[in-house]
Amino acid sequence: MARGAALADHAASPNGMGRDRMKRLAAVLALLVPAFGLPAPASAAADRCPKLVAQRGLPVWPARLPPLPARAARAIPADFRLAALQPDQVSLTFVGHSTFLIETAGGVTAATDYNDYVRPQGVPQVATMNRAHSTHYSLAPDPGIAHLLPGWGEAGAPARHDLEVGDLWVGNLPTNIRDHQEGTLVNGNSIFIFRAADLCIAHLGHLHHTLTDDDLAVLGRIDIVLAPVDGSYTLDLDGMVEVLKRLEAPLVIPMHYFNRTTLERFLARLGSSRYAVERADSPTLVVSRATLPARPTVTVLPER
Repeated sequence: MARGAALADHAASPNGMGRDRMKRLAAVLALLVPAFGLPAPASAAADRCPKLVAQRGLPVWPARLPPLPARAARAIPADFRLAALQPDQVSLTFVGHSTFLIETAGGVTAATDYNDYVRPQGVPQVATMNRAHSTHYSLAPDPGIAHLLPGWGEAGAPARHDLEVGDLWVGNLPTNIRDHQEGTLVNGNSIFIFRAADLCIAHLGHLHHTLTDDDLAVLGRIDIVLAPVDGSYTLDLDGMVEVLKRLEAPLVIPMHYFNRTTLERFLARLGSSRYAVERADSPTLVVSRATLPARPTVTVLPER
């Protein structure tokens, strides 16, 4: 409505001024709600997804990475392109080990922990890597990948990623990692965060320590966690359960387990608390904010 028409409407009605005051009061209350910690709509809460990176650009990864053993790459035969996703949906396909293929409604694809052993069949537009072991990074990435994001920086500097591709945003939170001499490489790895369709997805990578209050504040709201649950090479079981409970994500998808016994031990531990446990028949899960579980849930996806 034009400003003149609105003023005329108020002048013609004895209640016009009252309605005007009510509208202004409602606007003030809308500003006060977040300040006092009252529930906010999902669209507003999405702003808490991490916009945590001030620097842009791709760091050069160190030349001191251990050499890759001679072994042929294993492609996972699959057609990862879904026929159609709604604008509020994201698909997640468990390729294997710690690699997932994330696909947005706009057709952007991202592969996590891209490596030379377990890969999606198609070439993703975005690929993230961690450097704990050679099953988490590639020394021969497909040249068709437009955006290759290592989770480590050069000479101990943290990696900084702030990437927008179509309807996907990718950022990272640097983490520390154990070296092969039981020391610590500060900023040697990253948690990668993907935001699409008002969903925040955290891939914990090869996480070796619990998260601090500062880490949690930087991450903000996380809706889906892709979590390593081996209980040894990454965090022990107690540490991973602590991380997941503090993140408070509605949906947890386990990865990085080497046998059924390891997976079942994790499920038994988390399932004994307030988490529901579900087992999917398909390696691909389509998620939206509307379909996130009301009760925290662990969903096991079979490998592709």
